[in-house]
Amino acid sequence: MTRVFLGLGSNLGDRLHHLREALARLGALPDVRLLACSRFYETEPWPERHVAQGRWFLNCVVEVETDLQPRVLLAWLQEIETLLGRPPHPAGPGLLDYEPRSLDIDILLYGDRVVSEFDLQIPHPLMHERRFVLVPLAEVAAEVEHPIFYRPIRDLLAELDDDLGILPFQA
Repeated sequence: MTRVFLGLGSNLGDRLHHLREALARLGALPDVRLLACSRFYETEPWPERHVAQGRWFLNCVVEVETDLQPRVLLAWLQEIETLLGRPPHPAGPGLLDYEPRSLDIDILLYGDRVVSEFDLQIPHPLMHERRFVLVPLAEVAAEVEHPIFYRPIRDLLAELDDDLGILPFQA
């Protein structure tokens, strides 16, 4: 089985419900075993600045083990997103969607694999630039090495030049 790290986020509707429901659905997927989950964080939307806290995301990172191939896992993740109210993903390379959403699930790392396909990039191409990804990822996988930069996550976080807001979530 392969260790995989997923980033989850929500900033529409009942954010906490969306993340909890996504975690339950992830745990019910065939050939997927939940290993760890970071705490939840309220995070300022990236790449915006000085956004009212009412528009912030709720984020976490989950570690799973799976025998599913990356594309099969991606299809399951997109199905969970759709079931929890996210419109289907736009088709096309390079389309970056920074719109509010009920749920977003990204494959951050899939073992030490590097995948560069039309609609699937692993490791996530911007994870090393985003505090809202690296803080919860370092909480569950500080020593895991980025498969392109060959640096542990804790080092990428320590060197990060991102001052967007991130706060532990208080339910």
